[in-house]
Amino acid sequence: MIYTTQIIMALLGSLGFSILFNIRGKKLWYAAIGGMLSWVIYLFLHLWLNNEMSRFFISSLIVTIYSEAIARIEKTPTTTFLTSAVVPLIPGRSLYYTMSYAINGMLDKFVSSGIQTVGLSASIAAGIMAGSSVFRVFMVMQRKLKR
Repeated sequence: MIYTTQIIMALLGSLGFSILFNIRGKKLWYAAIGGMLSWVIYLFLHLWLNNEMSRFFISSLIVTIYSEAIARIEKTPTTTFLTSAVVPLIPGRSLYYTMSYAINGMLDKFVSSGIQTVGLSASIAAGIMAGSSVFRVFMVMQRKLKR
C-alpha cells in the first residue's frame, strides 16, 4: 500500500513540475510518466541493492534513456522530459537534515549528512551523463548498421 502511494505521488509530483515548466498535451504525460518510472525503478532496485547511491544512479540512467527516446519520438529537447522525470529522485530529505544539522550546530552530523547529500546528487548527475552517453552510442551504432 505504501509503495502504491509513493508511486502515485511521484506521478503527481512530476505532473505538477511538468505543468510548472509549461509542458503541454501528451508531452505533459510523457514527462509525468517518466517521474513515476524513475521512482518505480528506485523502489524496485531496493530489493537487490542496499546502496542508495547505486539505486539513484541506475534509476537516473534508465529514466535518461527513456527521456532521450521519447524526445526523439516527439521531436522535442530531452530536457523537456528529463527535468520532470528526475524530480522524485531529488534528495530532499537528506538535504533537509543536512541544513537542520547546520542550523542546530551539530557539525559532525552536518558533515556526514552533507557528504551523503552530495553523493546522492552526484549519483543522479552521473546517471544522467551515463544514460545520455549510452543512448547516443546506441543511436550511432543504429545509424551505422542501417548503412
